[in-house]
Amino acid sequence: MITAFLLRSLDRRISIAVALLLVVAILVPVLNLATGPSHPLHIPTYIMALFGKYLTYALLALALDLVWGFCGILSLGHGAFFALGGYAMGMYLMRQIGSRGVYGDPVLPDFMVFLNWKELPWFWYGFDQFWFAALMVLAVPGLLAFVFGWFAFRSRVNGVYLSIITQAMTYALLLAFFRNDMGFGGNNGMTDFKDILGYNIQADGTRASLFAATAIFLALSLTIASAIVRSKFGKVLVGVRDAESRTRFLGYRVEHFKLFTFVISAMMAGIAGALYVPQVGIINPGEFAPANSIEVVIWTAVGGRGTLIGPIIGAILVNGGKTIFTGLFPEFWLFALGGLFVAVTLFLPKGVVGTVSHYFAKRKIVTEPVPPAVQEDGIEPKIQAAE
Repeated sequence: MITAFLLRSLDRRISIAVALLLVVAILVPVLNLATGPSHPLHIPTYIMALFGKYLTYALLALALDLVWGFCGILSLGHGAFFALGGYAMGMYLMRQIGSRGVYGDPVLPDFMVFLNWKELPWFWYGFDQFWFAALMVLAVPGLLAFVFGWFAFRSRVNGVYLSIITQAMTYALLLAFFRNDMGFGGNNGMTDFKDILGYNIQADGTRASLFAATAIFLALSLTIASAIVRSKFGKVLVGVRDAESRTRFLGYRVEHFKLFTFVISAMMAGIAGALYVPQVGIINPGEFAPANSIEVVIWTAVGGRGTLIGPIIGAILVNGGKTIFTGLFPEFWLFALGGLFVAVTLFLPKGVVGTVSHYFAKRKIVTEPVPPAVQEDGIEPKIQAAE
């Protein structure tokens, strides 16, 4: 039943995008592992890891598009959900180090030994098991989104006020996780990971598997998001976005629709963070920085808000440009990013994908022949040309 529901949601564009992601999930690891460095089609491990990071960003942008593009909730705090999922995975990876750490403690992570912690805090229990960590990757961001959304949406906080509150939440978490007594590594965060599911995290095969898992999860999340927005539930979401008061007057509990979508989006962001950490090799409070959440908004706007595919393309394009531009002109990157956002706002308000889709839709209307009208009273009406 669930499979049929998901398959019915796949239109032509979404189907092509999902197929491409699945092909990439297979092809890139094969070209990395099955070809030598001298082979012309060989993909180096560092390139694969870099694009794996881009795909986690694409998943984060997709999560934001679900609430911003289809529900009208401009969240400036999705970086918090991303970071919480990353910390949940980082805690699991730290527990896997065991006695191989610098201080050789079989239970306490190195930063706890350095800070003279005597025993493992209660909230670290269970993170030596992957299934528990995976559950927390979903539960922690989802629970925070539920509690935050429950109070915000019931209070009918909207627009810029909601955006400011989400950014305040992110900044509060940033300050909290910077504290050494919180038990999350303080300003240094967590790093020096060794294993994941018993496999060396630095091995080429492990990194190829992480890349493939990221591409597959992105394809699955795209399918789920498409199923949501193309269902009757999704039609109500669009109504909430475009005319919330009218939707409420029709009898819909608007806050329930917002809350459900916000929680699902937060869980997607948490998965993105969990896939990001083992590929990058570190998680620290800097991931909570408000600027990170603003960048996600830029990726989504550049690609095309409300298109699902657009934010994926926008995240890859902007971060690819960031990698190139920071290598050539590192001191000018922030100016270039700000200029890009201004240019998109002025000249491509629908984003790259939205603008291209609108162009082809207009061409289709212009070139499509108009059927002759039915004759009435023996008079042949003129065929009107499409505008």
